[in-house]
Amino acid sequence: MTSQADPATIRLLCVEDNPDDTELMALALERADPRRKYALRRVEEAGRFVEALQDPVDVVLCDFNLPRFSPYAALHLLAERRSSAPLVVVTRAIGEDAAVNVLRCGAKDYVTKDKLGTLPQVIDRVMNDSRRVAEQDRMSRELEAAYERVKVLSARLIVAQERERQLISRELHDHLGQTLTGVVIHLHAARRAVDPNAAREHTETASAMAQEAIQQVKTLSFSLRPAQLDLLGMTAAVQTAVQRLAEPAGLAFNVSVRGTEPKVQGANASVALRLVQEGLTNSLRHASASRVDVRLSYLPGGRIAVMLRDDGIGFDKHRLLDGQPSELNVGLYGMMERTELAGGRLNIRTRPGRGVVIRAVL
Repeated sequence: MTSQADPATIRLLCVEDNPDDTELMALALERADPRRKYALRRVEEAGRFVEALQDPVDVVLCDFNLPRFSPYAALHLLAERRSSAPLVVVTRAIGEDAAVNVLRCGAKDYVTKDKLGTLPQVIDRVMNDSRRVAEQDRMSRELEAAYERVKVLSARLIVAQERERQLISRELHDHLGQTLTGVVIHLHAARRAVDPNAAREHTETASAMAQEAIQQVKTLSFSLRPAQLDLLGMTAAVQTAVQRLAEPAGLAFNVSVRGTEPKVQGANASVALRLVQEGLTNSLRHASASRVDVRLSYLPGGRIAVMLRDDGIGFDKHRLLDGQPSELNVGLYGMMERTELAGGRLNIRTRPGRGVVIRAVL
């Protein structure tokens, strides 16, 4: 009859005005299975019932005929406090209509006091039912949360796609478009020129600008998806991408590899490559770093882990990332969105003056 219980003990809240009947319940439970432990706490009225609900309760056992309380009042208080404890009516006599009505109101079962031998089985059944309902509720909440995350990620995907299109559009307009315009201008000038030398100079300039346009297309194509990724594999593509970005900026770099690269590249290979490109671009633009280290890890199940570390100035992560995407954090948000959309996770560790470490698992 103690309220102290170990984790294996079934905690019963017994609403009963007769202590002898509570003793009979305890005896019936002990006889059914002496190895099973029960902790019975007896209350008689609403105030004590509410007080008892402050502690964990597995099952409520409630007499039907009480002078100052009732199963209906107990069910109301359980619902009011959002308690999931099932209620079982334990009474001496109950009519069929009353039994049906109390079950309709939320009681899980009833046991007459002349058949207390069935009480342990009833308790086990209602507890199992309660666990199943709780599990279904948990899965429903997780499903709803997952659905909300999918909606958020879908919205982010649209924003990310639009942002990528804007970047490509700007590259085409500001660089390739202007270069091709220059080619056309010099070709027209060569056609109109009277002096053969002037015509030749305009033609040579147009030819040089056309070669520059071809190089710009190659550079843009490489930034979107390097040919090495399909021809030579992930490791070669990452090494080339890091070299192309770091060397012109005078940035020391090292690319290391752990594990064995799969022969067939998965869908996450291109995502990992873009994370390396974006992370390195961020280091070049904002970190004032002198060195960057990149590590690829090929994990079981086709997963890829990417680590980028620079020795730059770092930043206040919470101040920079706890708001909306902006010009200051668009690169980091792009990396997080790309990782999430690929079903991975990304972690950023940094603080002012201590560089940045970015880890992603895809």
